[in-house]
Amino acid sequence: MEQPSGRILLVDDEAAILRTFRFCLEDAGYTVATANSAAQAEALLLRQVYDLCFLDLRLGEDNGLDVLQQMRIQAPWMRVVIVTAHSAVDTAVDAMQAGAADYLVKPCSPDQLRMAAAKQLEFRQLSARLEALEGEVRRSSLGLESRSPAMMSVLETARQVATTDANILILGESGSGKGELARSIHAWSRRAKKTFVTINCPSLSADLMESEMFGHTRGAFTGASESTLGRVSQADGGTLFLDEIGDFPHALQPKLLRFIQDKEYERVGDPVTRRADVRILAATNRNLEQMVAEGEFREDLLYRLNVIVLTLPPLRERKEDIIDLAERFLARFVKDYGRPAHGFSDEAKEALRQYDWPGNVRELRNVIERASIICSKDLVDVPNLGLTEQPTSASSAPRVGESMSLEALEKAHIAAVMATSETLDQAARILGIDSSTLYRKRKQYGL
Repeated sequence: MEQPSGRILLVDDEAAILRTFRFCLEDAGYTVATANSAAQAEALLLRQVYDLCFLDLRLGEDNGLDVLQQMRIQAPWMRVVIVTAHSAVDTAVDAMQAGAADYLVKPCSPDQLRMAAAKQLEFRQLSARLEALEGEVRRSSLGLESRSPAMMSVLETARQVATTDANILILGESGSGKGELARSIHAWSRRAKKTFVTINCPSLSADLMESEMFGHTRGAFTGASESTLGRVSQADGGTLFLDEIGDFPHALQPKLLRFIQDKEYERVGDPVTRRADVRILAATNRNLEQMVAEGEFREDLLYRLNVIVLTLPPLRERKEDIIDLAERFLARFVKDYGRPAHGFSDEAKEALRQYDWPGNVRELRNVIERASIICSKDLVDVPNLGLTEQPTSASSAPRVGESMSLEALEKAHIAAVMATSETLDQAARILGIDSSTLYRKRKQYGL
């Protein structure tokens, strides 16, 4: 039977209660700390992340409701169970309305205490997993099942290394399925029951990235009105996926290197050193070795990340998968949107095969979603796909110095960047312009 896990804080001014509760919960397999005052509890919360707190409403001179309010600010992720005597049940209900998760009436039996702990820790774990899965509800699989020998070889290697704790670097063009492969590696690993946490590296500045990754304490900087846990702590026991690691802020790379080596870190505004057992997966569509040569990426960090390297082939190199993926996406979208299409015409299939897919599987998914919505017949046809112009491939793309206008070269470049970007904001960042400028360019070129 799997041993229970979780960190529990007990806050009570009666030493006998603290001792009894502690022995009972430690015997059940939990890690337990105790405090006999609000000040001690606050000090412990600054040094350690706790999943659950049993808080007595009567803390001598301290008001339990005031302590609860402070805990909701200092550790908003922590579940709090109010412990009270029979005569104060009404106050306990008030505490629940103020943010407590439940209440427990003293005296209580060891079984009642353990059941209350198990219930709240299970809820805490489910909440963490739900947070990690937010945004995935509408995302269908990027299609890791494959008939392509190159893709099958990558998947076979991924399954083999998934059972280890080796750091893995996933390479491939934008939209080729790097994030989906990372999630699959987590699912195939011994950490599958723990949390899979993603950090999107291009989306944050160095200061915000440090706070997002390691967490911060209340008041650590302007606007830090409450303490945050940080992605590293959320991923404890599970997997941390660094998406587009090539865009990880250079100033923060030494702290990432230290965490990968020693599994130690500090939250912003808090000197206390913490530890987290986290497996690192990273992905990028950039040439990290070239970035190292140009001084944009630390060489020692690259060595730590690429213990195992998996390179995903672009969709144009796994043409045998295109129709299978398209049919899978179509079945999903017509069900979601209640549309009539149930397949593709022969001409549409041929158009899908002949297209170069610069945005890879992500672009294919978007094309099929649009086609499923606008198609009013049983079969999706070529006009529904919107692939009237063949995209520029590596061999046919405009080249610098070629006999063509600057305007045509700019249009082709913007179109190619947009096709391989997840969002227009990301495309604007890659192009080095703001979103409003990109909007004007799109309107100008009819993109």
